[in-house]
Amino acid sequence: MSVTAGGPIVGIPAAGVREYTVRTDDGAVLAVTAHRPSSDADGVAVVLAHGWAASRRVWHEVRGLLLGLGYPVVCYDQRGHGHSTTGREPIGIERLAGDLAAVLESVEEEKVVLCGHSGGGFAAMAYAVADPERAGARLRGMALLATAAHDQDTPPAEVGMMGSRLFSRALARPRLGRFLLGKTVGDKADPAVLETNRQMFAATPARVRADCFRSSRGMDLRLGLASVPVPALVLAGEADKIISPELGEVIARTMPQARFRRVAGAGHMLPLEAPGQVAQAIHELASG
Repeated sequence: MSVTAGGPIVGIPAAGVREYTVRTDDGAVLAVTAHRPSSDADGVAVVLAHGWAASRRVWHEVRGLLLGLGYPVVCYDQRGHGHSTTGREPIGIERLAGDLAAVLESVEEEKVVLCGHSGGGFAAMAYAVADPERAGARLRGMALLATAAHDQDTPPAEVGMMGSRLFSRALARPRLGRFLLGKTVGDKADPAVLETNRQMFAATPARVRADCFRSSRGMDLRLGLASVPVPALVLAGEADKIISPELGEVIARTMPQARFRRVAGAGHMLPLEAPGQVAQAIHELASG
């Protein structure tokens, strides 16, 4: 793993921001942004891992709230998303966990609260399961949002759709794209939330979308999670139609120090739909 200077990211103010890249052991280059508040709360940093077909942009509101509480915040684009490249190895849950481990090595704070949304939650849990002792020493807590430890066998037809040119063209049309992604948010979600999600989905290469949704077939992290000695908060939108809230409850029952919380009215896109509740959960873990 190596850390090098990265280029500017449009729309992010320069003050208190460091942009850099992390090169993984298979040659992927991950784009990372570290945000530092004017006053550090207690030396705990927050690392945010987004879900599939998203990017660092999904954390905009959450990041601002955390910075206001005094926490350094590190966001990165998953391989193939945003400004990050793919490497020699195919996209897989263990590979994404390895990417996350490389990002964590670049974070200078001794303790970290790790927050993963959806597929980012898969990566966070796989990271912890791979080496529970390492996770216990490194992590102050884990916030797991709209995610699951098993039962994520995306049907082949849906994987094919994710990789199709027709779907990509449809996503590029704002009204049609928002309609197609309507089930990703709750019924009362702000239209701007759905449009932001559409833009991120449309910006993700079709092959990356398909490879990501294919990669969780057969995933079952439950046995390993039972040995992870890290406090955790599992949040699920009560209206989530992508990953059932009941699967989040399974995570909370499996991890020895986990709690479960439903978010009223929210769908799958908790970082966009309920940033205040996400930031509050992270703050509870960081200050606990």
